[in-house]
Amino acid sequence: MDLTKTYPRSVHEKWLGIVQLGRALDKAKAKAFGNLGEYNYDCPMDKGVFEFLGIDAEEFLAKVQNASTDAEVESYAKQFVDKKSPDEIERWNREWVTSNDTGDFFLNLRNRVAPDRTDVTNWADLLDLDEKRTVPKREASAV
Repeated sequence: MDLTKTYPRSVHEKWLGIVQLGRALDKAKAKAFGNLGEYNYDCPMDKGVFEFLGIDAEEFLAKVQNASTDAEVESYAKQFVDKKSPDEIERWNREWVTSNDTGDFFLNLRNRVAPDRTDVTNWADLLDLDEKRTVPKREASAV
């Protein structure tokens, strides 16, 4: 994965049934091979999914660096996913992609990326916009 030439997966895209996890994997692969570009591995969003699953970020990165196949990494991550119930996973996924952020950093980035999109109030959608993905319009927020 070379994040100097492409984007990581969308936060919305599920890997092993979990949103954000595939994006964290893409960044781990890029970090492992020196192609992280402007991205940060183990950023607050990665930390969130790792905390939910009980994955240690450094151990995950080491697994990615030392795995001979993607199946090895998948098997490693799956053991953590399997500890969660379908209800826990559904709730996590729903809350993760819809939780609002109105902090200054978020608003400044949104105003730079898409000043006309006041309907975008969460990081999952903002990152998709920043990475040139289509984000459906919603009822505009007062933020």
